[in-house]
Amino acid sequence: MKPLEGVTILDLSRVLACPFASMILAELGAEVIKVEQPGSGDETRTFEPFASGPGGEVSGYYMACNRSKRSITVNMRHDEGREIIRGLAAQADVLVENFPVGTLRRRGLDWVSLKPVNPRLVYLSCTGFGQTGPYARRKGYDTVFQAMGGLMGLTGERGGGPVKPGLPVADLTSGLWVAIAILSALRGRDATGQGGFVDFSMLDGQVSLLTIAAARFFALAEVPPRLGTEHPGRVPTASFRCRDGRFLHITCSDQHWLPLCRALNLEALAGDAGLATNAGRLARREEVMAALTSAMAALTRAEAVALLDAADVPNGPVLALDEVLADEHVNARGMVARFDHPALGGFPALPVPLKFDGWDQPEVGRPPLLGEHTDEILAQRLGYDAVRIAALREAGAI
Repeated sequence: MKPLEGVTILDLSRVLACPFASMILAELGAEVIKVEQPGSGDETRTFEPFASGPGGEVSGYYMACNRSKRSITVNMRHDEGREIIRGLAAQADVLVENFPVGTLRRRGLDWVSLKPVNPRLVYLSCTGFGQTGPYARRKGYDTVFQAMGGLMGLTGERGGGPVKPGLPVADLTSGLWVAIAILSALRGRDATGQGGFVDFSMLDGQVSLLTIAAARFFALAEVPPRLGTEHPGRVPTASFRCRDGRFLHITCSDQHWLPLCRALNLEALAGDAGLATNAGRLARREEVMAALTSAMAALTRAEAVALLDAADVPNGPVLALDEVLADEHVNARGMVARFDHPALGGFPALPVPLKFDGWDQPEVGRPPLLGEHTDEILAQRLGYDAVRIAALREAGAI
């Protein structure tokens, strides 16, 4: 069995952070019932990029974060639609939602309203700024939280302006925090017999990731400057341009310093006792970086990798996306998989990166078609017959 078999998650969330979390849990064995708006569904079904196949076009964005789920369409503005959600929540282990603060309270679907229906329910609300505080009513997206949480201010070239990372880091890390929170709450529920409420703020999640940057501020009252690929407290840790225009990243601790210098024929640096420790190299950062930049510019990336690997110096080529996905180690680890989609046929996907011994492995499932499982779930879980389901559809509740 998979680790989360037997866990049912009612997923009222949309877009990226929470759907990413619930997809991870789905591929670890949980049954995730994704509730979508009739007719349109999760708005990411309309987001680029689109993959084309014999059966039409499908959003790659939606597929990236909604595999292995079951989709039902329910109109939560409709009385009978809300009754469906209450009925499903009464049977669920977890409800996850990311509506603006107060939205589900007005519909009678908040934690306070559903707790009497299912005291064992774990209810997680993910919002931009949390349920409390002066920003609670503000709206935000990934890049807003990157900006306000400090990540964007730390990222960029030396002397340049702020830069966002190439991935929606705030959304993706929030998804990981949500998954951690759900698993923790389930463990607590198993111990006490009682469910509970989790208030997760995406801004809180970003602030918590400041870690070593905040440590520098707490210890030194220093706001770390933007340094490109360099590290504020370790030298050398940086990416270097090689002769062929490609980049190689080197991270060097004290034990790697002499092997690095000897591999690159930097004997003068190797013989300088003042550079033997990170503190000494940090004080002479410009000198060290200039020497390494010159040495690396004389080598192709492949030559530099071979030299540094032979010297056991930590290094990694800065790979483009296509290079990553074609990498022999990435593929040997099974990190590019496929699922079969009714409109597209076989389609690639990135699996959950966990390998188990003692449980069945996570499997890459396909994302659901909009409302694909509505009739089945209403019949199986709530006992609705075909006549009632047809009437609900006619009334616009589903």
